[in-house]
Amino acid sequence: MLQTPLLEITDLHASVEGTEILKGLTLTIGRGETHAIMGPNGSGKSTLASVLMGHPAYEVTHGSILYKGEDIVDLAPEKRGQAGMFLGFQYPEEIPGVSVVNFLRAALSNREGTDYTVLELRLKVADAMQELGMDASFADRYLNEGFSGGERKRNEILQMTVLEPDFAVLDETDSGLDIDALRIVAEGVERLRNDDRGFLIITHYQRMLDYITPDFVHVFVDGQIVESGDASLADTIESDGYDAYRVEVPAG
Repeated sequence: MLQTPLLEITDLHASVEGTEILKGLTLTIGRGETHAIMGPNGSGKSTLASVLMGHPAYEVTHGSILYKGEDIVDLAPEKRGQAGMFLGFQYPEEIPGVSVVNFLRAALSNREGTDYTVLELRLKVADAMQELGMDASFADRYLNEGFSGGERKRNEILQMTVLEPDFAVLDETDSGLDIDALRIVAEGVERLRNDDRGFLIITHYQRMLDYITPDFVHVFVDGQIVESGDASLADTIESDGYDAYRVEVPAG
């Protein structure tokens, strides 16, 4: 019996403010698979992450997104979160007045439908923070307020570790990280990888993939996947760049 893919995108077109960004994207991610999308700046990679999570600024004009066999194109972002989807942002926002532990309490309660006490959440967060090498005082700081770039990204991985999503999109999580922070982020991802969970890692550079070996790598240019392969494709991109994959527009 064939297993339903975790995520199945078919001929996806999406626009923002009337400008088409995604131009016929097709991608299938099975359970237990880690896929990496690599592309130059401005290719539409972050748009894909936003569309998958239901950002209201983006309009799907054609195609489908099936998650666990169900079409989620019209599903609200919070419902996608309840269904086990997670997005690690490229530029996490500050939320003054909301502590990390209270944010996680609300997020996990929404994810599982269970009203955790602050004490229960503190214990769960403490274990995750210890695994990620984070100081316990981090839990009481306001979300991303005054955080360094590395702290913001570690906080994203902390959220992912606590929420244990079924499908996670990491949108250029490696951006601005030093080697030590990058290693901690990668170790957090590796801890969660299993036969049921899927990951989509969106990145511009190959260095994240030095620590996380994907099952598949896709080259993303001008809103489309133009080449797919195994992890060795990332090495080819690192050495040759993206020029060979750019679509030439014929002279009119």
